[in-house]
Amino acid sequence: MKRIILGILACFFLPGAFWFESLFTPDAKLWPRWERHAPASMLKIDHSHWDSLLKAYVRRGPDGINRFAYSRLSAADVNRLHKYVRHMTHISISDYRRHEQLAYWINLYNALTVQLIATHFPVNSIREIELENSGWGGGPWEAKLVVIEGIELSLNDIEHRILRPIWRDPRIHYAVNCASIGCPNLRRDAYESDTVNRVLDSAARDFINNRRGVMLENGEVIVSSLYVWFRPDFGASDEAVLEHLRRYAGPTLRDALKGRKTIADHRYDWRLNSAD
Repeated sequence: MKRIILGILACFFLPGAFWFESLFTPDAKLWPRWERHAPASMLKIDHSHWDSLLKAYVRRGPDGINRFAYSRLSAADVNRLHKYVRHMTHISISDYRRHEQLAYWINLYNALTVQLIATHFPVNSIREIELENSGWGGGPWEAKLVVIEGIELSLNDIEHRILRPIWRDPRIHYAVNCASIGCPNLRRDAYESDTVNRVLDSAARDFINNRRGVMLENGEVIVSSLYVWFRPDFGASDEAVLEHLRRYAGPTLRDALKGRKTIADHRYDWRLNSAD
């Protein structure tokens, strides 16, 4: 029923499609409780189990898209994934410095997403997964999946109430992965506090210089829907988004975007990022 309602609304608001889609994007609304951190802390979090799983199952295709071999996950490695998520739930993340927290939340989000797919595989898209309390828009993002410091959290809580509002960094969108072809790549290594800033830059360049991020078609600029859904994070205007794209674009793309002021359309591929 909700898909029918969305379809009717989409037709009604078709002339303002960019605006319409943004209505269903969660705002970056700070959950103040998660601002707690320990600037002087030297504690480190072990992400080695997650790192080894990524190296074993993430495969880069000739199209530049990283895919995860869900169908090849062994029972032992599924257990390792569950063990890693449990390990993360036993950490009092408020006792860590900001960079350590940033790597923690990104890795946890991505591990929970892979865990969701592995648990429900085979599926054609993450949007096919319906969980209790999934929310009106469908998909698993509103369901409470994990308990951290005694508090139940969903994927949307992690992304939109912790990562986006605390760090206020548009590069976050290149780090969290929604198990879809259209999403920025799930990297082949875990995020680590000591290198997270450099790796976020690399993730931004990787996505923007791939056709999923931005392309020119018939002389017009087509971008990923990420830049429409999360437009305020990139500067709230076409010109601001284009300036962001130019910042990470390679020479050829940067030249093609020079002088551009408008975005013609956006696209996103929700098919599962599954490797054979």
